[in-house]
Amino acid sequence: MRHVILVSACLAGAVALSACGKQDGEETVERAFQDVNVIDESNLNDVMMTVADPNQAVNYFRDTAKGSPDRIDLQRGLAISLIRAKRNTEAVAAWKRVTALPDATHEDRLGLADSLIRTGDWDGAKEALNAIPPTHESYQRYRLEAMVADANQDWKRADSFYEIAAGLTTKPAKIMNNWGYSKLSRGDYREAERLFGEAIHQDQSLFTAKNNLVLARGAQRNYDLPVITMTQTEQAKLLHTLALSAVKQGDVKIGEGLLRQAVATHPQHFEAAAKALSALENG
Repeated sequence: MRHVILVSACLAGAVALSACGKQDGEETVERAFQDVNVIDESNLNDVMMTVADPNQAVNYFRDTAKGSPDRIDLQRGLAISLIRAKRNTEAVAAWKRVTALPDATHEDRLGLADSLIRTGDWDGAKEALNAIPPTHESYQRYRLEAMVADANQDWKRADSFYEIAAGLTTKPAKIMNNWGYSKLSRGDYREAERLFGEAIHQDQSLFTAKNNLVLARGAQRNYDLPVITMTQTEQAKLLHTLALSAVKQGDVKIGEGLLRQAVATHPQHFEAAAKALSALENG
């Protein structure tokens, strides 16, 4: 009898161990699937923030965040997607939610400052930047500091921040263009021309810098196109910009000639240049 009881106990123990083993195995598999889901979701989040349609990404992050409002990665994804969609007012509110969360970083606060600048809230942007310790140094930080200093016409600080920002990136074309536009707005046309030239040297596809370069030359009554790489369409657009600059400074005949060149150069019908030329010809 004792032998039967012992065997029964052993069998019961074996069944229990088997059940435990099965349970552990199921939990292990479940954890593994959870890990895979996290990885898949992380990849999807990255795709949504970078290559997906911006408004589609906004909907994705907004819907996903409803179930987990405290997940900073989802709130951050929503804020970034709103910026990409050019929904800047909504982006400000989204970045404020991000920066209110416990795990918010200084980069998140820079995101808030950037969104405030995009809505023209320069005081708010300055306040957001001041909340970041000076020990946090990055290209984004100095780029935004330079823009705020520009808005406040604090030219010395603006130049200093632009210079630092340019040294903190391997692709300084856009910061050079911004710096050049700052110089252009101050009336320092020669320095603006130099900076726009630097921007184009760094990125020959940056049409904004090409157009700004022509504005800087036109402001000096230099109506010759610069020797830079340009497409036929870009050439026509730059001639149009030069023409308007000439007319603005009273050099109307030169402006008319440049407009005719612009119309003739453009590979298609150049509506804006044609209208401007017609207006001048009709007095």
